[in-house]
Amino acid sequence: MNVDERLRLAIRNTSEVVTVEELRKVFEEREKPRGYLGFEPSGLVHVGWLVWMFKVRDLVEAGVDFYLLEATWHAYINDKLGGNLELIRKAARYARIVLDAIGVPEGRVKYVDAEELASDKDYWGLLLRAAKQVSLARVKRALTIMGRRADEGETDFSKLIYPLMQVTDIFYLDLDVAVGGTDQRKAHMLTRDIAEKLGLKKPAAIHTPIITGLQGPGGRMGAGTEIDEIAAEAKMSKSKPETAIFVHEEAEAVEAKIMKAYCPPRITELNPVLEINKYLLFQQQGFALVIERPEKYGGTITVEDYPTLERLYVEGRIHPLDLKKATASALNKLLDNVRRRISSDPDARSLLEELKTARVTR
Repeated sequence: MNVDERLRLAIRNTSEVVTVEELRKVFEEREKPRGYLGFEPSGLVHVGWLVWMFKVRDLVEAGVDFYLLEATWHAYINDKLGGNLELIRKAARYARIVLDAIGVPEGRVKYVDAEELASDKDYWGLLLRAAKQVSLARVKRALTIMGRRADEGETDFSKLIYPLMQVTDIFYLDLDVAVGGTDQRKAHMLTRDIAEKLGLKKPAAIHTPIITGLQGPGGRMGAGTEIDEIAAEAKMSKSKPETAIFVHEEAEAVEAKIMKAYCPPRITELNPVLEINKYLLFQQQGFALVIERPEKYGGTITVEDYPTLERLYVEGRIHPLDLKKATASALNKLLDNVRRRISSDPDARSLLEELKTARVTR
């Protein structure tokens, strides 16, 4: 691929790139730039995670030397899986299996364990240098990256270390590109600010969209709420299973959840059914959404691209019920490979059953 082709693949299906010019320069200067995404191994995998997983696949195809940080200590700090590190490690193994099933096999990425990073004194030296460059108020504002309120650091000091660990992860791995959901924006901006102060490499940042939970935003967003805070609050969450579609779920369960999902007529904002189409289904090569309807309701139509789907929906030419049925069918086809991979792998089945019974916290 030439630079334009690599860049196009890297920035498709993203919410924001900081900045496109910097990312272009990375591709112009580096044949194999170093990229990363950190994820908390926190339980079962839902379809919201597929957005960033597909972006990792894109970046690997674009020639990025990609590191996936299994943020085990971060998950511990964030009280995931009851703080049980053994379960957290098992959740990391399960995520690897799902990544393999969607086209990101272990041989194409480098997995890094946060416990390995934290065992190096140089890591903590970097963290302390970063901490010297930032105020307590700035760190507290960044707690939204872990789905927490700013005041939660008052009762658990470890949570204030979390944003600085994320900054340090990026510096320690010497990265050119940092990837994460929109809810991770504050961590990446903090990294870029501190990099300038310390004279370290300032990574370009790629932010992927967040899929809204199936129950919708619920009116929780006040005036002046920042976009990353909206994403963190409204997103699909495994700690609220009624808001999420898990990649292992049977086709009937997936259909039932989508049929009950928030999907107001003509409304596109924070509409999870439309977002599943926009961020997952229409990102697959050659995909078209087939909406089957009786002739008296317009007959079966095939929608070739997302902008057309959105326009028809806003115009009221596609009913929410018809959209839900078509989306459920298409999503189930997308998940078939993942379900087959899990069901055919004894280790995956064992991990799945154990994680199903684990206590999942926010």
